Amino acid sequence: MVNPGDIERRREPLAPPIPLVIDCDPGIDDAVAIALAVASPEVDLLGLTTVAGNVSLARSTSNARALLDSFGRPDVPVVPGAERGLVRAKAPHADVHGPTGLGNGRLPMGEPVAAGEHAVQFLARVLAAAPPRSVTIAAIAPLTNLALLVALHPELLDRIRHLVVMGTSSGPGNMTPHAEYNTWADPEAAQRVLGEPAIPVCVVELQTTRHTTLTPRQLDELRGGSARGALLASMIDGYVDQGRGARPLHDVLVTAAIVAPDVIQTRPASVEIDTSTSEQRGRSTFGPERDAPAPLRVSTDLDLERFRRLTLDRVAAA
Repeated sequence: MVNPGDIERRREPLAPPIPLVIDCDPGIDDAVAIALAVASPEVDLLGLTTVAGNVSLARSTSNARALLDSFGRPDVPVVPGAERGLVRAKAPHADVHGPTGLGNGRLPMGEPVAAGEHAVQFLARVLAAAPPRSVTIAAIAPLTNLALLVALHPELLDRIRHLVVMGTSSGPGNMTPHAEYNTWADPEAAQRVLGEPAIPVCVVELQTTRHTTLTPRQLDELRGGSARGALLASMIDGYVDQGRGARPLHDVLVTAAIVAPDVIQTRPASVEIDTSTSEQRGRSTFGPERDAPAPLRVSTDLDLERFRRLTLDRVAAA
């Protein structure tokens, strides 16, 4: 097993929490990923930035606000970002998260987020106030906001300790036969971010996250553990995505890997993203580390039982 320091050294009990921003498009698995962050003392959740992805920007922003309110963290800011991809508007796709993006979950609509600061401005402000290599960003959506940050604020990239990305696929995709959804939704942004040499990146790729399921018994445990667990279980019940006979919680593995680095194994790699307009658009091609312009690592496996227990023990008990 690769040393968990691939992402971050195991936290000592008295270590200060990790400053964390989650860039998201909630989304059912985003909701569980956010819940795990809220329930984890290892992280200090500084804010959520949103992007169009699973649902529209307006809906993802409203969902993010409603989730934080429901999880008892109305103090955490939610800041909207990009409404479309860098180069091309995202093509229509099957609605796997239900009409609201939160499956069968029922939440009051989040309070409208006042027009003003853009997600990239928020990220820049957080980074500008932080020491070098101190802030972790969890990117569990198309990478448009992060690509804009890289382009507009290269002087702040040394403040990022880790960028942990759910995206890419070393095998068949879940959006097309060739492409994973987040990468397919904005491949130009993915190429820009994953090739940036100033950012230590860990990519949690689709062939790993396809394993991140809960058994029916564990889903019942989630449902019966708390009101929050019941809400999340109802969301998962409405999730159309199917993998290995169950619904994979792709994005949750990013939060889990930040909280407990030994939950995944990784290897050094390089990656190229197909930005053409062919049927290969969004395809990820991994190569050896020597070809990598950036310090990138990619997931190769996970400790599934550790992932399940971490998620259930924290989220269901909250």
